[in-house]
Amino acid sequence: MTKTYTSDQLECIGGTDGGAPRVDDVMTGQPRSTVLEPATAIRWEGHHRDSAEYRRILVALLCAGVATFAQLYSPQPVLPLISRGLTVPPADAALTVSAATMGLALGVLPWSWAADRYGRLPMMKVALVAAAAAGLVVPLLPTFHLILAARVVEGLALGGVPGVALTYLTEEVHRPHVAGAAGTYIAGTSLGGLAGRLIAAPVAGLAGWRVGVLTVAALSTVATLVFALLVPAARGYQRHPDARAAIVLRATAANLRRPAMLVLYGQGFLLMGGFVAVYNYLTFRLEHAPFNLAPAVTSLLFLAYLSGTVSARYTGPLIGRLGRHRVLIASIVVMIAGLAITLGNKLWLIVPGLVVFTAGFFGAHATASGWSSARATTGRAQSSSLYNLFYYVGSSLIGWLGGLAYTAGGWAAVVLLVGALALVSAAWAAIDALADRRVARP
Repeated sequence: MTKTYTSDQLECIGGTDGGAPRVDDVMTGQPRSTVLEPATAIRWEGHHRDSAEYRRILVALLCAGVATFAQLYSPQPVLPLISRGLTVPPADAALTVSAATMGLALGVLPWSWAADRYGRLPMMKVALVAAAAAGLVVPLLPTFHLILAARVVEGLALGGVPGVALTYLTEEVHRPHVAGAAGTYIAGTSLGGLAGRLIAAPVAGLAGWRVGVLTVAALSTVATLVFALLVPAARGYQRHPDARAAIVLRATAANLRRPAMLVLYGQGFLLMGGFVAVYNYLTFRLEHAPFNLAPAVTSLLFLAYLSGTVSARYTGPLIGRLGRHRVLIASIVVMIAGLAITLGNKLWLIVPGLVVFTAGFFGAHATASGWSSARATTGRAQSSSLYNLFYYVGSSLIGWLGGLAYTAGGWAAVVLLVGALALVSAAWAAIDALADRRVARP
């Protein structure tokens, strides 16, 4: 039986642009006046917060976040050990991080299309299993180039989780509880990224970087198994016809033609690239004189990420009071201020500077990433994917370029590079604000 619903009826059952996307709109993000879908699929409300299935989804997606981001960034705190162990310069060692993030960037859009065609849950399972297998192989490979190739494959596989997990939640969780469930998943990604860095370095200090990275890969494999065993069967998924691929391409192209959207994607590219460069090469600086810190100690620097958790949380209320442009520019200014403080030669200056820099970055990232969907007039799902694409490409390219700067001029050169990129981002945001004001004038 097939039934046609009006837009008013759809709004009553949770299909408005202001909330979770309708099953019809997951691909394009575009409102439609009428929708033709099986009545049984439309009536699915999602798992309620007090149900066992809801709790299983939360734990499963927490594990998916850990499995994804623990192994994605596990080489970052041991880059000096990789550089010495494989006899490669710092910029080449950083490619072990960049190769995976580039693979993830390239995989986001294809995985999103595959999930629409074959189902969110099956694709997430395939992605995590493939990534776990690649992660276990990486530290066992004998040569640098084989390691890089395997890291690209690992990143391609990992792209199947960030691009699909939140869409899966909107289909499987009762609408009023989606935000809370999404928060749990985001917490898992943060916890995973932090755990991967904090575990790899101390183990590597005792047994070598290969054992450190392998330990994190084993943790990610366990998290993948827990996800596969706990996650309940999907009930809200509706298969999209093949013609949707053309809609995806049109929506993607439409967003890329809008200068206002390119400004936001550029924020992700430049700011994330600079952020990764700082964390990649600060460990090199601190393991040399006058600091001479061990890898287990330098890994504690990643606890500065917690300041980003706080700043991102307060970004929303600040945007409501000050507006997105002001919050974005102010966050970039905070980044630059923190970066300048790290030029000091005392650890008691460098650590607070890194905390300030990290808080500013996450404030800017939270503003730009949320805006990339809200500002899109068509293809909101594709706009979010494009932001992630630019975000991880920036991580890969600028994260590597920072190594060339470090080799050429030390930490001061890295600060100069990242600071210049941040100034460009702030200038773009300011020009965009002026353009918006001109449009708003009567």
